[in-house]
Amino acid sequence: MGQHHKSIVKEAVDRLEEKMAIGQSRRQAKQALRATGAHVWTHSTELIHSFKTRSVYQGHVVRFVKWARSTHQIQNLTQLDTRSDELSSIYLRQHIDEGKSPYTLQAERSALRLFFGNRALAQDALIPRRARANITRSRGPKGHDRHFQAANWQPLLKFLQATGLRRNEARNLRVCDIIASDPDFEHRPTVRVVNGKGGKPRTVPVLVGHEQNVLCMKDGHEPDERVFLSIPKHLDVHSYRREYAQALYLSYAPGWTLPPSEGRLRSSDYHTEAVQAVSRALGHNRKDVVIRHYIR
Repeated sequence: MGQHHKSIVKEAVDRLEEKMAIGQSRRQAKQALRATGAHVWTHSTELIHSFKTRSVYQGHVVRFVKWARSTHQIQNLTQLDTRSDELSSIYLRQHIDEGKSPYTLQAERSALRLFFGNRALAQDALIPRRARANITRSRGPKGHDRHFQAANWQPLLKFLQATGLRRNEARNLRVCDIIASDPDFEHRPTVRVVNGKGGKPRTVPVLVGHEQNVLCMKDGHEPDERVFLSIPKHLDVHSYRREYAQALYLSYAPGWTLPPSEGRLRSSDYHTEAVQAVSRALGHNRKDVVIRHYIR
């Protein structure tokens, strides 16, 4: 019998698996690499630190690999690696011509750059600038809203408004993770996220005035019970994170208003310490993400 060879798709999935670094600190990984004298990308360790990122990147990579196989007869990664820049540029330019969103195009290129270990990959594919005005996630009514009956989910919605948790964080939350009096937050209620974005834990302050909507979830339940047995599929959880972020920002910046929604921001347009506090609460730890996607 002839020797069996892995398909190019299986090769691609295996390569992505080798890049997994769940539970590893991105910052510590960068420091370790720098200590060896190695060059480290500004925003990447060339590893994947969350299952969500892996899922998104694998989708983009597998679609590219299948395209390369069907349109350019590429049968294995050895062939693909030698033409990675050329074919990535062709692939992205096709998607630009098709009118794909700049956000999708950026994600595709980021996935391919990590996959091939080349930060300059497809640099000549000129992706349109990502304009804030084109961000539509959680802004205004969506088609799926008609499938969701808010009146049936009030305890969950009030909890999300008070804490801004992600869907998976709320799904995995246990009663013991609700802290009625946290000494690190002036003995105010907080919620402990054990496994947040990138596997990182964090403590989330409960919005002032919303304490009872959180603390009531402890009543009559054992510490190890899940707080929410189910979360509806069509619930736009991100909209509640955005609402929480804006309210928390204003509570940390009394006398301020939200930054202007249009135009280039100046440092005087926002309260830096409040933005940083909101960033920690959301589990992003990136000021630019909070400003762009949450408080504007």
